[in-house]
Amino acid sequence: MKSLARREFLTAGAMALGSTLLTSRVVFARGNADTKSRFIFIIMRGALDGLAAAPPYGDRDYPSLRRDLALKAPGTPGGVLPLSGGLIGLHPSFAFLRESFEARELVVFHAVASPYRERSHFDGQDVLENGTVRAHAVQTGWLNRALSVLPSNSGQGRERGVALGQNVPLVMRGPAAVTSWSPSKLAALDEDTLQRITDLYAADPLLSGRLADALAADAIAESEGGMAPQLSAGAPRGGTARYAEVINAAAGFLKREDGPQVAVFDTTGWDTHANEGSAEGQLAGRLAALDTGLRTLKEQMGPAWGNTAVVLATEFGRTAAVNGTRGTDHGTGAAAFLLGGAVKGGRVIADWPGLSSRALYQGRDLQPTLDLRSVLKGVLEEHLQIPGRAIESNVFPGSGSAKPLTGLIRT
Repeated sequence: MKSLARREFLTAGAMALGSTLLTSRVVFARGNADTKSRFIFIIMRGALDGLAAAPPYGDRDYPSLRRDLALKAPGTPGGVLPLSGGLIGLHPSFAFLRESFEARELVVFHAVASPYRERSHFDGQDVLENGTVRAHAVQTGWLNRALSVLPSNSGQGRERGVALGQNVPLVMRGPAAVTSWSPSKLAALDEDTLQRITDLYAADPLLSGRLADALAADAIAESEGGMAPQLSAGAPRGGTARYAEVINAAAGFLKREDGPQVAVFDTTGWDTHANEGSAEGQLAGRLAALDTGLRTLKEQMGPAWGNTAVVLATEFGRTAAVNGTRGTDHGTGAAAFLLGGAVKGGRVIADWPGLSSRALYQGRDLQPTLDLRSVLKGVLEEHLQIPGRAIESNVFPGSGSAKPLTGLIRT
């Protein structure tokens, strides 16, 4: 274990009173996964502009709709990174994702959406996470329900998932026991202070156990995750160091054989109503930060990357046309990504509806032609080996029209 001077677990109130529970949101993951498969779900909160992240440069209506936001053709400075097919590419900030596509470790999904068809961030995220067709229909998340039916030989009460961030998101709430970890906002304690607190808690089994678990979890997050490079200045809101810290922690937890099998965290700052930018600018910086973070994730996972699948999804897309403030407004159809060493990649999956005025949803948005639940069902069944019957009845109830995609995971 590293020097205790690096630990940052106690709030000022806990240090002053010495009798309150440890308020760090870290709980050591005790469960032993019975499979090497690892799954990460990354929520891109704020409605990612899928027409920018994965530009359909081959659609003849793309330049006129996007105007100043349209990316240049492949092969030109700041141009689209082309993918197979000549229709859809990647934003030039996505260098690692392009490498992953060429290595057949990335699938790009386009014109994809959850069942939600309105434009409220709050409700859209609720539907994305609860796994039903309506906001606030249930108080549990589809990923937690998936954990509750995950095949296991390790007994009951094992913590198979970890939520990384300031709050446990709805997608991870429910009947299955999960662990959680959040970056500390406090200054590091000196070794003498922490030793005194350790001595103070020693006589109390609950407090001493919580402290030991927290120290062990932080050791995983720091030592196993390693030190990642700083992300670019365009990182999503919350600070570049905090973003990198979460990436490191995710890798640290998941690459352990005795660690959680599933992780979830979110990124923010994708609500680009004004001055969105094109090859450079606000959105380009955020995409570059995400791309750097995903590269770091692969590096930190090491050999475990070969058994890892990562899904990146957003609550809804953005308008096809540019608004009056050189940005985009809340839309419908979006892009999603499936990344990892376990992924059967090198493909774009899209039933492309087109960007003509007649093809747009309500005359303004990319028309969804793929249900995001079909992607998630396919990954859960093929990668985590969750039975299809359990997925239909427990994980995504009432979703019979969303047939699971097959062939997404290497066999």
